[in-house]
Amino acid sequence: MADIGELLQTRGRLSLRVSSPWRTVRLGFKSLWMHRLRSLLTVLGIVFGVCSVIAMLAVGEGASYEAQEQIRRLGSSNILLKSVKPSEEQKVSAQRSYVSEYGLTYDDMARIRDSIPGVSVVVPGRVIRQRIWNATQKMDAEIVGTVPWYPEMRNLSLLEGRYFTETEMRSHHNVCVLSEPLVAGLFPLSPPVGGRVRVGSDYYVVIGVISQEAAGPAAAPGNGEGGPPKPGEASATPRAYIPLSTAKSHFGEVLIRRSTGSFEAERVELHEAIIKVDSQDAVEETARVVSEILSRHHKKTDWEMLVPLELLRQAERTKQIFNTVLGAIAAISLIVGGIGIMNIMLATVTERTREIGIRRALGAKKRDIVVQFLVETVILSGSGGLVGVALGLVIPWFISRFAEMATIVTPWAPMIAFSISVSIGVVFGIYPALRAANMDPVEALRHE
Repeated sequence: MADIGELLQTRGRLSLRVSSPWRTVRLGFKSLWMHRLRSLLTVLGIVFGVCSVIAMLAVGEGASYEAQEQIRRLGSSNILLKSVKPSEEQKVSAQRSYVSEYGLTYDDMARIRDSIPGVSVVVPGRVIRQRIWNATQKMDAEIVGTVPWYPEMRNLSLLEGRYFTETEMRSHHNVCVLSEPLVAGLFPLSPPVGGRVRVGSDYYVVIGVISQEAAGPAAAPGNGEGGPPKPGEASATPRAYIPLSTAKSHFGEVLIRRSTGSFEAERVELHEAIIKVDSQDAVEETARVVSEILSRHHKKTDWEMLVPLELLRQAERTKQIFNTVLGAIAAISLIVGGIGIMNIMLATVTERTREIGIRRALGAKKRDIVVQFLVETVILSGSGGLVGVALGLVIPWFISRFAEMATIVTPWAPMIAFSISVSIGVVFGIYPALRAANMDPVEALRHE
């Protein structure tokens, strides 16, 4: 009988030593299944942590992409100039009738083109705010007098029809190209191309429909209704594009604005201008030279400059900071989930003290105990990570669908979030596993 007992004890010891990894995983699942509710509540911390990491990074990536895309549409090789009324003249004009002269001039454009190498194209523009009519339909819009190559400079795409030509500009033709929002308001039921719109007493033939411009320099005020935008504020007003020569002949260079008890006239040759630089590497240096030229020939600061390349680089830096902050906030929730796992595993170790003592008495090594508890923590964190990844992929879709916000889930976000969740399971499971392995077998067997 002693030989049989010794044989059984030896067999049990050998089975514990040579237990397969699959058997260890199966025992881990069985142990966790015995306390299903507790395991589920523990996993939820990891689920919400992983989900928040992916969802928050997706929202941040989408917002950054939209901002950078708008800046790219302005042209990374372009320098945008805008006429701005000096603040001291605004104060004077608010008190009495006043005729002011400010802003960019044709001479400024000639100096820039002739004195700076690498400047290939200069696009002048006049912007007048007016009300546009189509029968009974009306909308306030910006009338932009510009040149035929304006869409190419601003990365605008024609949706219908065509843009006006150099011949039409030389001939002062009454043709116009409308932006999408303007078409939606003026032509809700009829096709716009071939139709006619009225501005003041003049009629224009619609020859094309163009995409809405990205946010850029605000237009200078004209003699239309509605106040001017604040300096530096992006213009989101619908636009109608007409030849520059037509704008000069119809509106002139002196723009008149009347209001109750006051009269104001402004003489502005150009409201905005676009300068295209041949090399993107020379954009910032060219912008500095342009600033010096304008400062030398303008007594007052009656112009503003926007360099999309600088904005793009700033947006990229902001994106990195934004992602870092979002990642840190989401990582805190993962750490909280890891602390929950450690807490539960410590409680499990206390509950299973007698089991640990029996296993050690039957010949299990400390390594076997450590592996057993680490497997359980990895199962908890891994399953929570998988569910969190699934939710993290679904939530951005709901945000895009119902909140109409752009979200972008990058391939590395789910992989990093899942890897971190598993790593947290290992890190926060080491201490409970070592505590279980270092128990004295005799004391563990006496535990009730």
